[in-house]
Amino acid sequence: MKNLRFIKKKNSGRDVTGQVSVRHQGGQHKRYIRVIDFKRDKMDISGKVVALEYDPNRSADIALIQYEDGEKRYILSPEGLKLNDAIIAGKDVEIRLGNAMPLSAMPIGTIVHNVELIPGRGGQLARGSGTGAVIAAKEGNFVHIKLPSGEVRKVLAKGMATVGNLGNIDWKNKFFAKAGAKIHRGIRPTVRGVAQNPRSHPHGGGEGRSGIGMTTPKTFAGKPAVGNTRNKKKYSNKFILQSRKK
Repeated sequence: MKNLRFIKKKNSGRDVTGQVSVRHQGGQHKRYIRVIDFKRDKMDISGKVVALEYDPNRSADIALIQYEDGEKRYILSPEGLKLNDAIIAGKDVEIRLGNAMPLSAMPIGTIVHNVELIPGRGGQLARGSGTGAVIAAKEGNFVHIKLPSGEVRKVLAKGMATVGNLGNIDWKNKFFAKAGAKIHRGIRPTVRGVAQNPRSHPHGGGEGRSGIGMTTPKTFAGKPAVGNTRNKKKYSNKFILQSRKK
C-alpha cells in the first residue's frame, strides 16, 4: 500500500552535527517504513486479511487488513493467520487468533502479543517473531503476564493485546552467509580495540600481539568498560514480580 509506507531516512549513526555518535552503523539498503497499527483502536469494525507481507524493519511478518468501512491498515501477523480470515478489535469480542481486546477480557492462560504497557499508547511488549506472552494471573487493576524472556510483570488490565503467537518463528535460525548480508541491514564491522593503533583506541599499540595492558578495560572513548555502567533503579522495577535473570 503506497499510502501506508514512506522512505526510511538514513543517518548512519550520525547526529545533527554530522559526527558519528553511534558506531557500527551505515551502508543500509534502501527500504520503506510500513505504518503499523500497534494501537488496534478501530473498535467493533470487522476486517479481512487481504495480504501477508514481509517487512524489512522487523523480524515478524505483517498482514494487510481491509475493514468494512474501506480503510486499510497493517498489523503484526500472528502464527496461523491466513488470507481472507476475519479479525476484529473490541471490548467484548471472541477470543480468536488476531482479535484484539483489553487484557481484562481475556482468560488466564491466553497467549498474546503486542501488549500495551500504557493504555492507548500502543503495543510495546512481545512484538518480535515467534514471541508471545502468557496471561498468568489477575490482581485488581493489574494482570500478571509472563514474557518470552521468562520475566513475570504486572501490566494494567485496561491495556490492549492481540490474541496469538507471532509468526515467522524460524527467523532466529537465519544464517548470515556473508559479511554483505550484515551491511545490507545497516550493520558495519566491529574491530577489536587491541587490533587498532593507540590514537584510535586505548587498547591499541604495542609490538606484535599484545593484551589490553591496563587494569581496567576502556571503551574507545576512554571510559571504563566493565562493572555497573547503568542505573539499577528503574521506576518499573516495582511491577516486576519475577526477574528474567535467574
